[in-house]
Amino acid sequence: MDERDPPLGEMNVADLRSLLEAGATTARALTERCLERIAALDEKVNAVLELNPDALAIAEERDVERVQGAIRGPLHGIPVLIKDNIDTDDRMSTTAGSLALVGAPTPRDAFIVERLRAAGMVLLGKTNLSEWANFRSGRSSSGWSSRGGQTRNPYALDRTPGGSSSGSGVAVACGFAPFAIGTETDGSIVGPAAMNGIVGIKPTVGLVSRTGIVPISSIQDTAGPMAKSVADAAALLSALVGADPEDPATEGQDAHALDYTTYLDPDGLSGARIGVARGYCGFNDGVDEIVADCLAVMKAKGAEIIEDVSLPTREEIRPNERLAMLYEFKAALNSYLRRRGTTGRVRTLRDIIAFNAANADTVMPYFPQDQFEQAEAKETLDDPVYIQARAETKKLAGTNGIDAALQAHNLDAIVAPTSCTPWLIDWINGDNRTGGSSTPAAASGYPNITVPVGYLHGLPIGLSLFAGAYQEPALIRLAHAFELAAQIRRPPTFRSHAEV
Repeated sequence: MDERDPPLGEMNVADLRSLLEAGATTARALTERCLERIAALDEKVNAVLELNPDALAIAEERDVERVQGAIRGPLHGIPVLIKDNIDTDDRMSTTAGSLALVGAPTPRDAFIVERLRAAGMVLLGKTNLSEWANFRSGRSSSGWSSRGGQTRNPYALDRTPGGSSSGSGVAVACGFAPFAIGTETDGSIVGPAAMNGIVGIKPTVGLVSRTGIVPISSIQDTAGPMAKSVADAAALLSALVGADPEDPATEGQDAHALDYTTYLDPDGLSGARIGVARGYCGFNDGVDEIVADCLAVMKAKGAEIIEDVSLPTREEIRPNERLAMLYEFKAALNSYLRRRGTTGRVRTLRDIIAFNAANADTVMPYFPQDQFEQAEAKETLDDPVYIQARAETKKLAGTNGIDAALQAHNLDAIVAPTSCTPWLIDWINGDNRTGGSSTPAAASGYPNITVPVGYLHGLPIGLSLFAGAYQEPALIRLAHAFELAAQIRRPPTFRSHAEV
């Protein structure tokens, strides 16, 4: 790659693909550049938990295949980072950031890792995360894990990166890899994507397999792409989708195994009807001003903006959602650990609770495991209390929420600020969220895309677009058109604190 090329961290995937196809660079050279950038900058942000010792060898194999004409797909030879709650059958660990899973090998790749390898991608390493995907305690600090320590926001190093896909969001923002995989139960892709000035796609639940991913909820969990642009995220999503016999939620998903890049329409906002969930605005005047500017851009590009679309609030949805997730976490984690087989010192949630208590000085120096203990106390998934809580959650968020709003106003999508600005890291008191709109789409299992829309005191702000099940094509079309029109994103500068 010529030194006159744009910095690797700011090149899009289409450009990288063109360089590979023209022979102007190689998969090994791209991988080396990623590793060099991580070595130079990760000490500031602590996003990468572990590098793949086989990354360069894999890249060389992809180069040989390219020379032989055995190209696996459009992402052949391009590096990717994955969150450390996704199983890999290689020399890397999978720990969900927890010391309890250190030294416990995984017997096989997660289904989505099989998809990444089949697409010819180079697995560069594992990213840090909020330990156990932010489910251990109600006082957790996003981006902190007992295995990896604290990940920091590259726009202001004293600020949170958001969670739980903290390292994935930061790594993409810093240009450590062209894109990364995150996972979400409620906000864990879109939140850190917004707070690090990148794009995140939380797919419809079931579009992407969850087999081999450390779980929280069998109803809400999904993996998804995080990237610098909608186009890059769409390309990665295309590689992930497919039916997995071990994940019943993916049955029939081959019908949705699309090339999502075909929906990248620069005129995609023309004629669209977009509703504004005003109940998820109003928590910060500066954020509201940025959202108003975004809506003006959408309107100028031909969209009709429908104001004050009503949705149930997070406060209405969250109690039943949280109760349901406590039941689901116990059942799903115990099932995951059984599948994983030899798991060293822990085989059940109860074992993990005991391990954490016995190693509290290193595992719980700042916050406890109250949610683990609450989950362990729950009964099985046939408990009427659970069944009612999950049904009420789905009704509030989906049937009486997103579905009703889309139908009442004939909308293509609903928009709202993705999250508040990144708060100061506080290990003693935990996260200090003041707003966010992830819950309706998360609790209903519907797709959600966040795109960068501005900066408040130098801190990134994201806007979420969400709609009904399997509406990824429409959301990609809208988000891409807005992104091209607004040209918002700028790379981080690794300041010590926010602009004042």
